[in-house]
Amino acid sequence: MAHISGGFSEAGQRRVRDLLARHVESGRIPGVVALYSRGEETYVETLGTMRQDGGGPMRRDTIFRMASTSKPVSIAAGMVLLDECRLRLDDTVEEWLPELSDRQVLKRVDGPLDDTVPARRPITVRDIFTSTFGLGMDMTAIGTPVFGAIAERGIIPNLPEPMPEPDEWMKRLGTLPLMHQPGEQWQYQIASDLLGVLVARVSGQSFDTFLRERVFEPLGMKDTGFHVPAQDMHRLPPLYAPDPATGEFQVWDEAEGGRHSAPPAFPGGGGGLNSTADDYHAYFRMLLNGGVHGGERILSKPAVRLMTTNRLNAEQQAARTRLATENVHVSFGQAQQGGWGFGMAVRTYIGDYAPLGQFGWDGGSGTSTYADPVNDVTGIVLTQVGASVGHAIRLHNDFWTTLYQVIED
Repeated sequence: MAHISGGFSEAGQRRVRDLLARHVESGRIPGVVALYSRGEETYVETLGTMRQDGGGPMRRDTIFRMASTSKPVSIAAGMVLLDECRLRLDDTVEEWLPELSDRQVLKRVDGPLDDTVPARRPITVRDIFTSTFGLGMDMTAIGTPVFGAIAERGIIPNLPEPMPEPDEWMKRLGTLPLMHQPGEQWQYQIASDLLGVLVARVSGQSFDTFLRERVFEPLGMKDTGFHVPAQDMHRLPPLYAPDPATGEFQVWDEAEGGRHSAPPAFPGGGGGLNSTADDYHAYFRMLLNGGVHGGERILSKPAVRLMTTNRLNAEQQAARTRLATENVHVSFGQAQQGGWGFGMAVRTYIGDYAPLGQFGWDGGSGTSTYADPVNDVTGIVLTQVGASVGHAIRLHNDFWTTLYQVIED
């Protein structure tokens, strides 16, 4: 790790705060909690309110639905099992996931579900960890029979219907052909949920229990889990999904009685976690520290290296880049980092102000979490505005654009 001399000057901190304030004052972002750190120095800004129409102020301990920023955290459960040799990357998965044995693969992604060829080889642990096992939410495949079948069977968080409990989910997954041969192409989301089922079956514990005992508790992540307990519900804002046409704020998920108010049937590693800025900071700092938190080793150094460096070959990476660049109008420019490690993006080309090697991910609920080993910086920006519109994503982009200008060297 580079030797770090400075943190952020007062003038730099002011620029970050002014930028955040500009977004909140625009009326498009009701509230934001931003935490950024360099070395031992941590800075937190809380602006705005819990609700679009006012309500209490955002606080440092406000709990957010992390959505897809769950992915870089839930993968740690798999890494614990790798470290303990209870999983091996190139073992086939049928032993634990018999529903995925003897796969058929579509001849063409847009073809009928029964026009298939046998898989060239079985699915491995590595295929699941790298999101290349053959099925995923591929935005270029919307409208195809297989994409329709994935949504119809409740394989993806196709709200308002929650996903079924893990064994039923696996049974439904097993009825589908793969879209690509195992290991061939990077695809989004389903692998991150599948990881949770794999961890539960290998460990003999539920995914949420395993994560809590092996990752959250050792890191002191006391506010992280798949639901928000009743006594903490006042710390969870509603999640808004503004109307893309009119910009009008609509509640997508209320806190009380909402989707995160009770333990879900399916604890989804792809998008189910709730957390706080400080909890996520502990996790990403642990990754920057090579797997150590407060003198205690959570993950091995080689495990962290595997997670946080690019794992895609040139062909897989080209497909991921194509997916990102062809969908900028839908994604508001997210996902253009190039590479992918385990459970998170890794920068493999300079496309904005971030250096090569920055790792992390964004969530459709208006959350963003990255760490940068070059500058020893973390940045966590949490809002309650979903990505039905680009407001939160533009805030994330502006945050990093500003932060990278005010690093003191």
